[in-house]
Amino acid sequence: MTTAVQNLKVGVVVFPGSNCDRDTLHVASLLPGAQVRSVWHKETSLGDCNLAILPGGFSYGDYLRCGAIARFSPVMKAVADFAQKGGTVIGICNGFQVLTESHLLPGVLLPNESRKFICKNVHLRVERTDIPATRGLNKGDVLKMPIAHGDGNFFADEEAIARLEKNGQVVVRYCDERGNVTAEANPNGARNNIAGICNERGNVFGLMPHPERCSEDILGNTDGFRIFKSLATL
Repeated sequence: MTTAVQNLKVGVVVFPGSNCDRDTLHVASLLPGAQVRSVWHKETSLGDCNLAILPGGFSYGDYLRCGAIARFSPVMKAVADFAQKGGTVIGICNGFQVLTESHLLPGVLLPNESRKFICKNVHLRVERTDIPATRGLNKGDVLKMPIAHGDGNFFADEEAIARLEKNGQVVVRYCDERGNVTAEANPNGARNNIAGICNERGNVFGLMPHPERCSEDILGNTDGFRIFKSLATL
């Protein structure tokens, strides 16, 4: 049984170039009783936040590599310390890239196999349901979410991939609308159709699709809000 988090306090980290922070703040504010605020990249503390979200966008213009400069922002030490103490951290799209560059998650996000920017809806199969972001879901659930990235091709070496699979760290996988994991359903060439992973502890989660862009009825799809609702329960 899940219960609502008392005094849910959400910090959305904003880097120069973030462009999904307002969307994320808005959707998080729809959670009953949630207090949400922006955390500027130069801040050195997350304050009393009990959930930190790194949103999508193009931090520092994606110079060098996506997320490669953002990892050196002062706030990332606070994020790392927060995660080390068991705090819940979510990285969406560029936020996922920042988490891998910061070594809070394994692997790297490479340019899409097509070498083209991809913006479309995809389907995801839920593989794990015992982390904060998926507690309200069922294993095997198929979610529809949009992607919008040029560097979403998750890569890790064979040993790291085997470890992720063995530990159950693959949280969501690209699939077709029926839940079949196929090469055709893989939009960017990601190893093992990986769309999102967590750390071994399960408190840090990164995914390439955008749940904040499909969280209201007016958008015609609320699958993404299931992730946010999960984050608001224990």
